Amino acid sequence: MTIFDRVAHLPLTVDTVSTTRRESDTSSGFLRKTTLFSLSGDGERGQGEDVTYDAEDHDALAEVSDDVFGLEGRYDSFADFSASLDDVNLFPTKDPERETSRHYRRWALESAGLDLALRQNDTDLATAVGRERDPVRFVVSTRLGDPPSAERVEMLLDHDPDCQFKLDPTSEWDDALVTTLADYDCVRILDLKGMYEGTDVDQAPDLELYDRVINGFSEAVIEDPAFTDETRPLFDGHEGRVSWDYPITGVESVDELPFEPSWLNIKPSRFGTVESLFDTIEYADERSISLYGGGQFELDVGRDHIQLLASVFYPDGPNDVAPSGYNLPDPPADLAVSPLEPGDDPSGLDF
Repeated sequence: MTIFDRVAHLPLTVDTVSTTRRESDTSSGFLRKTTLFSLSGDGERGQGEDVTYDAEDHDALAEVSDDVFGLEGRYDSFADFSASLDDVNLFPTKDPERETSRHYRRWALESAGLDLALRQNDTDLATAVGRERDPVRFVVSTRLGDPPSAERVEMLLDHDPDCQFKLDPTSEWDDALVTTLADYDCVRILDLKGMYEGTDVDQAPDLELYDRVINGFSEAVIEDPAFTDETRPLFDGHEGRVSWDYPITGVESVDELPFEPSWLNIKPSRFGTVESLFDTIEYADERSISLYGGGQFELDVGRDHIQLLASVFYPDGPNDVAPSGYNLPDPPADLAVSPLEPGDDPSGLDF
């Protein structure tokens, strides 16, 4: 029985659908907006968060009625609920600003449906799939400003001397900054963002930058490099440190990578469906590929969901699932430290 099979059979009833907007300033200098979907039925409520990045897409959704998707009804199984979404136009008034957002919104509804199905059947995810919720180790993902400096890392280390980080190197990083950061011995992942196109965080392949971080952080995982004739040779002998994030949307996408990976960053919303996510986790487990969870500035239950998935499937990875307070420009003093402990008496997708 596959992981998905263990939840696919759960029936659910959707009586009402509602949406709520969320927004917050972030440490990366932009106003984050998300939409929370709530599916209610039989006295229970399941929720999922649409992490689409473009505010225009959230604004367009806010202009339509909550029942526009026609999801109300009785479903014999969660698999049936998921299949019904194949025929739903999730962007009814306009196409999304970018195609990746179709998966993000699909995941919001899939996760809300799964949350509801688990609750209506008086169970939680870990129990349903026959696993435990373990304490979750996390890293803090942050950018270092313009011009870049180690100040934010140092501020967070003052809060927690054992804090570990996922950082986004840019061409402005110089040898002195790399040396300073490396001396703190706290950087677990370096996200080169070489696969992004048309975003505010694009980082073009940079031979000097790649060489600087590969050698400056000898133990760190290197995420999403852009391979060119010039940059690819830099990774000879370092393939085991390379991880992939942006391209990973399902099993087929893993098979299409330049070489069999040792690491994958699992961002549930990139997969769109619960089945694709679970199939990919299972595929990676069978091949001893190390996994860790990824965050997308979730503002509500989406953060809880990625922490839960990390807890159930890859708790010891360098999970980019730190509490949302770490994303604030001025983090509060009472931030939780790693590892995060799961709560008591879970239901649905509670962590």
